[in-house]
Amino acid sequence: MKTLPSKDQIRQWISENPGLSAKRDIAKAFGIKGDGRIELKRLLRELEGEGVVEKTMRRFHDKGALPPVAVLQVLPPDASGDLYARPLEEGVADGPRILIIPKSGDPALGGGDRILARLAKVDLEDYAYEARLIRKLGSNPAKVLGVFRVNAEGGRIQPIEKGSDKEWRVSSDPTMGAKDGELVEAEAVGARRLGLPAARVVARLGDPSGPRAASLIAIHQHGIPDQFPDAVILEADRAEPVGLTGREDLRGLALLTIDPADARDRDDAVLAEADPDPGNPGGFILWVAIADVAHYVTPGSALDREARKRGNSTYFPDRVVPMLPDILSGDLCSLHEGVDRACLAVRMVIDADGTKRSHRFARGLMRSG
Repeated sequence: MKTLPSKDQIRQWISENPGLSAKRDIAKAFGIKGDGRIELKRLLRELEGEGVVEKTMRRFHDKGALPPVAVLQVLPPDASGDLYARPLEEGVADGPRILIIPKSGDPALGGGDRILARLAKVDLEDYAYEARLIRKLGSNPAKVLGVFRVNAEGGRIQPIEKGSDKEWRVSSDPTMGAKDGELVEAEAVGARRLGLPAARVVARLGDPSGPRAASLIAIHQHGIPDQFPDAVILEADRAEPVGLTGREDLRGLALLTIDPADARDRDDAVLAEADPDPGNPGGFILWVAIADVAHYVTPGSALDREARKRGNSTYFPDRVVPMLPDILSGDLCSLHEGVDRACLAVRMVIDADGTKRSHRFARGLMRSG
């Protein structure tokens, strides 16, 4: 067995590689395999118990240090115009100061905004970290779905909710050229005037009786949640592809996804081949694999609670409202062709009469053909 690194070496790796600090990353960095992983787990627990490192979403980091992805609260601009933030979970008064590094196309930020950001430790005199925006959180304005009616000021929106007598006013600029009688999606802006709340059109949806409109109306009227809470987005964005550690390598099997061509996610794959065992003449081997969602959605997590609340993904002719954020439902938990993906699989031995002779389950890593 390869000699294990010392606790000091492990801590140094965690400090210098915050983005590669999951147990499997550390094992790979030091070439630890087999039973050595059990000892590595023990050393990491000791470091946690000593208060040297902390664990957040399967990654380790120095005690008191921030994880590589975090939710921040933006502070008011300073005299130079630079924007700083502090980690939301530690409170604005106590956490380290973080400089926000903007890039072209980022949304405007102001004091009090919450953001999901990728952090890099710099340890300068004025600030301890630099942050690069992943997305702005918690700032989604109220959505309005209704029929647009043109008037001299621009227009009004008649909501599609039954029994609603409240209209929304729209000035001439933010109408997106909507025509009288079109179904539009809008978002609330500004304050009321003459008792009417203001809105701006963000999407023209055409004929209210069309299929695209019908899907949105159904989502709106039945209260189907189509946006995810910040905590759920944060957990999903921290998810990463899995490696072989603790998994059976099934990438050599000619597994094929069986979802239809227009499926929005691919989570089932199969393989049937003749059984080479002379004791099973005319029999075959059947593999069935599904995406290993449980690897990413752990019991009691924000993802788990949101999935329980939704119960399922909701499918419409032109869209899907997923049970999990797209980075999981459409990527890491989708068995895309030619990409390594975590899976749960069962191998069945079937005889010539179609009777199952044996089976076994495996947690594996597969690559769909």
